[in-house]
Amino acid sequence: MPVLYAVIRIRGLPDTPPDVEHTLSLLRLRRKYSMVIYPKDLPGLEEMLMKVKDWVTWGEIDEATLTQLLEKRGRVKGGLKLSRDILRKFFNVDSFEELAKKILSGEIVLHKQDVIKPVFRLHPPRGGFRGSIKKPIGDHGELGYRGRGINDLIKRML
Repeated sequence: MPVLYAVIRIRGLPDTPPDVEHTLSLLRLRRKYSMVIYPKDLPGLEEMLMKVKDWVTWGEIDEATLTQLLEKRGRVKGGLKLSRDILRKFFNVDSFEELAKKILSGEIVLHKQDVIKPVFRLHPPRGGFRGSIKKPIGDHGELGYRGRGINDLIKRML
């Protein structure tokens, strides 16, 4: 079962170097509080994350969080909410839980399909960030790799 990384852009546009901005654009993280999901073993992903580590946070997403994310923030092309009718029509599943299982198992690759938008637009976290958005996780900040802790952040941002 492949591991999926959820990558959230924490910092905005000002003072972003052009090469970092280009890498963020390649990751489809063009706005603050936008999130994408990629398989951990995607070629070049680790290097791209290392390049933008001072602008994003990432970690492994779990099934429950992915289900909530798809249900609350999933959008299809055209901006419509992801609904059960769309799930039945395009993915042959009856619930968001089944879709999350298929995504986590690798049957559906979220960034390569054409129905669901690959970028999830999130709110700022409820209760604010626990640390500075200019420092890494280990230094009382919010940036960089956070492992399973990304799920708590995503739930606060839904």
